[in-house]
Amino acid sequence: MNKCYSHRLAAATLLPTLGHASDKPRNPVTSTMRFNSFSRWPKLVVFFAAIAVSNLVEAPAAEQKPSIPIIVKDTTTYYWQIVLAGARKAGRDLNVNVPQLGAQSESDINGQISILENVVSEKPAAIVIAPTQFKALGKPIDEAAKNVKIIGIDSAADSKAFTSFLTTDNVQGGRIAADALAAAITAKYGKPEGQVALITSIPGVGSLDQRGKGFKEEIAAKYPGLKLVADKVADGMPTTGLNIMTDLITANPDLRGVFASNLTMAQGAGQAIAENKVNDKIMLIGFDSDDKTVKLLADGNIKALVVQDPFRMGYAGIKTALAASKGEKVPENVDTGANLITKENMNSERSKELLTPDVKK
Repeated sequence: MNKCYSHRLAAATLLPTLGHASDKPRNPVTSTMRFNSFSRWPKLVVFFAAIAVSNLVEAPAAEQKPSIPIIVKDTTTYYWQIVLAGARKAGRDLNVNVPQLGAQSESDINGQISILENVVSEKPAAIVIAPTQFKALGKPIDEAAKNVKIIGIDSAADSKAFTSFLTTDNVQGGRIAADALAAAITAKYGKPEGQVALITSIPGVGSLDQRGKGFKEEIAAKYPGLKLVADKVADGMPTTGLNIMTDLITANPDLRGVFASNLTMAQGAGQAIAENKVNDKIMLIGFDSDDKTVKLLADGNIKALVVQDPFRMGYAGIKTALAASKGEKVPENVDTGANLITKENMNSERSKELLTPDVKK
């Protein structure tokens, strides 16, 4: 109970008993005065009680913020920490409580589903979620949307229940990667010709499937001299990306280029390129960035990174969710952009902003 309310209520309860403790005969005059005085007690009690109840009701309402949880795929990786940093900034700017939730691995699909179900039961103003897997998250999002507005970010799910969806155009991101790989191979070998490979982190992830689609379509449409000789799928772990890349180097001595379609695969593949000292032979294009991939880029083991704007994604996700929770009209789809960063442009202001955002704020 509100302290001010309890103190005032106690005072209001005790006030009418004052002046009655004595059994002495009453002086008519003073009795009349007392009567007139006590005739005002009911009004005073109502007055103080009204103030107390007003304080009890209004104080929490003034302090209460709307709650908009954000559920990411993996709270431990740098990319998702940038997304969460953007969401936190939006929470501060918009006076919104933003619980930051997610599994410990992108492969923990059931973990994310459980988090979503628990969050819905807490009746938030809205929910922002980056689905881990296209098929598996479809029905849980459908069910959640019956009770609360759902804003999707980053990856799609098999659901039409999203109020709004904010993501990189991942098909276009794959095309950008294909063009970058062709350019790197041309710079080294004179023509965009030779064997290339694709490494995907986890099967069935909407954003990764779309990147692979864009990459393959661009290669087929624009670079007939490039032959896709391997299309590998891992388990989300950088060490698996390292092993796959090492095997590709051994099994394909004529390999000229590789697209690693997410951060963890770029980390592992880049490490394999460095360890085998083949950065002058095999051109590697990665997707997303962290300290490891930025160093691999600077050292020439990665030739280019296709970088999203995860900070914007987190910030705009919360902002859109707040607007939707108020009944405001929001866009169904928002493209948050993709950027190509090479060793030549990595020190530009925009590149630094994308590569090294402050995730501690």
